[in-house]
Amino acid sequence: MSSAPHGVAIGIDVGGTKILGLVLGDDERILARAQVPTPHPDIPDRGSALADAIAGLVGAFEAGAPANAPVGIGVPGLVESTSTLVFGPHLPSAGSADLRSLLDAPLASRVKLVANDADLAVLAEHRAGAGLGHDEVLLVTLGTGIGGGIISGGKPVRGAGFAGEVGHMVLDVNGPWCPCGSRGCWERFASGSGLGRIAREAALADRLSSVVAAVGGDPEAVRGEDVTAAARAGDPEALVILDEVGWWLARGLANLISILDPTCVIIGGGMAETAELLLAPAQRHLRLLIEAAHVREPLTLLRAHFGPDAGAVGAALAASDAA
Repeated sequence: MSSAPHGVAIGIDVGGTKILGLVLGDDERILARAQVPTPHPDIPDRGSALADAIAGLVGAFEAGAPANAPVGIGVPGLVESTSTLVFGPHLPSAGSADLRSLLDAPLASRVKLVANDADLAVLAEHRAGAGLGHDEVLLVTLGTGIGGGIISGGKPVRGAGFAGEVGHMVLDVNGPWCPCGSRGCWERFASGSGLGRIAREAALADRLSSVVAAVGGDPEAVRGEDVTAAARAGDPEALVILDEVGWWLARGLANLISILDPTCVIIGGGMAETAELLLAPAQRHLRLLIEAAHVREPLTLLRAHFGPDAGAVGAALAASDAA
């Protein structure tokens, strides 16, 4: 899959647990990549630690990218056009951070945009990935939280600026508290952190015995990664947990499909790596949950072509466009 060639650019995708950076060459070829843990200072620092980590990643590419290569940055949360992260529930120390202004002058001049990470991911997938050829695309990123990117009529949908915060669609008003301040948000059930929460609750209820044993016998130590590893090995209890998370994923998707009526639904983010375990049950449940499935064109859930790289690829593409 390819689009028109572009110049070398750097894309940065900030997540709740890690920051991914890559150098993108012509025809969406990834020339170099690096990642660092996302800093979470104990006290709010208005994004200083985050900006330092981003600068360090860009600096790591000095030998493999032109010194003036444009940079695009994607972050989870509500981002103003001024490059300010207005609200980021998974980046509590960086609230109200103007990331561009926190970078030193030479680098700040190369940063062409700071935008929502899922908006950038859907740009990449629509232009050169799983959404190529579709004018109505819904992309859902599953990571620490859940993000959403929407294409309609071939153009991105951003509303007044913050459209696509699908992870904070409430599915259970009595559900667990979310970092955004609400209860029962979709991401509390179908994200990476949601998988971990559901898995720990199951472990505390004397389920997932083999997984608990593998982590030393402490149910509170069970993580989502432990469950997916056990599921890949065929553990029946772990597969039941993935099926439950798949149901929650399908429940949220069914709501969005009723509103947006996309022709293409793409699943991306860090959990895209578990697609073979999660998408099959989600696809099965979706057929039962979607309104009037019998009169709709069948929708197959697609794994993001760029996988967990989609946000960084989109950031680089957008930076190249703006350069």
